[in-house]
Parts: sequence; structure tokens; C-alpha cells
Amino acid sequence: MKGLPVAQSESLSSNPAPVEPIKPDHAVVVSDAVPLITRSGFEFHVRPVQPSDKDALAEFFTHVSKEDLRFRFLSAVQEVPGPLLEMLVNVDHETKEDYIAFDIDDKTIIASAMVGAKNDKSEAEVAIVVRSDYKHRGLSWTFLKYVIEEARRRGIKKLQSLESRDNYAAIELEKEMGFSARTCPGDSTLMLLEFDLTVNQPTS
Repeated sequence: MKGLPVAQSESLSSNPAPVEPIKPDHAVVVSDAVPLITRSGFEFHVRPVQPSDKDALAEFFTHVSKEDLRFRFLSAVQEVPGPLLEMLVNVDHETKEDYIAFDIDDKTIIASAMVGAKNDKSEAEVAIVVRSDYKHRGLSWTFLKYVIEEARRRGIKKLQSLESRDNYAAIELEKEMGFSARTCPGDSTLMLLEFDLTVNQPTS
């Protein structure tokens, strides 16, 4: 999606590679987080973003590959600038939300999911991005499923995501979860994926 491309998915692995914990020099607030477990057994926690997460989110994006940054923002960004970080952490929690996922062991942010809805909540754009060294654990699948249910709970009628045609993994994951897919009107380099929240249930 323009400015909010969904995210990188990853295949499940029965023997995920160990992750070397990175201890940031900033605190991440973890109260009121929701615990989730992927189909591979990896546990992580999710909560809405807070303004105090800006530094931790900046640190997170330094561990996202250049290709994944391009898929996320649909442009060849080398790093996420301060003004964009401000937009990501300062949301109204009503029509715009940014969920962050973090490892329960070291409190490091490992994924981010943005949802931006129209004022009437008839539709919303969704985008997920995952740290490169936390892929292959089923994180994208479980995180997206959570975001779908949260969007439904908030009264949003439809989720949309714009994907680069090169982002095969994300397109396949979304299609497997029940998103429809078609060429984006006006831009043949992008795919438009949609999920009707009034009818569909995400695939388990």
C-alpha cells in the first residue's frame, strides 16, 4: 500500500535459528501487552505504540533489510527519517494505529504493523514489517491475524494492502489468509490485496 506496504512474510521453520539478543540503551514499555504464540511455538507480545517508543522503533528499523524497507515504504529508503518516526508513534488510536511486537526476553521491538483507516472506517490500509533476524518463525502470519481481528473489533469494514509485485512472500501469505489480489488500478507494478472484514475470517 502506498506509504504503508504490508509486510514481509516468512516461511515457518521447525528449527528456527537462535537470535542473539540486542540490548538497546532505551526502555520499551511492555505493560498491557498481549501475548501471542506462532504456529512454530515462538512467543512474542504486542501492544499499541506510544510516543516514548520513538527511539526503540528507530533502533528496530536499523535491523530491517534494505529490501524490506523498500517493500514497507514503496521507495528506496536507506533509513527511516525522524519526521516519519514521529508519524508512526503519534497516532490517534482510533482511525490510525501502529502495533509493535517485541521479544519477551529482551524487550526489543521485532515487528511493526500500521493500520490507517478512513474516518468512516469503511476501509483501512495495513502494513507489517519484521526484523530480518526474527524471520522464519511464523511471526508475520500470527501478527497479521491479530491485526485483522483488532481491525474487525474496531468496526473497520475492509483491509487493503498495496504490495510491490516483487514481494512474493507477502502476497502469498495474504492470499493464504483470505485476501483477494488484483493489479493495482493505475500502477501495474503493484498488487492490491483486500480482506472483507464483514464476511471473511482469517485462515487459521
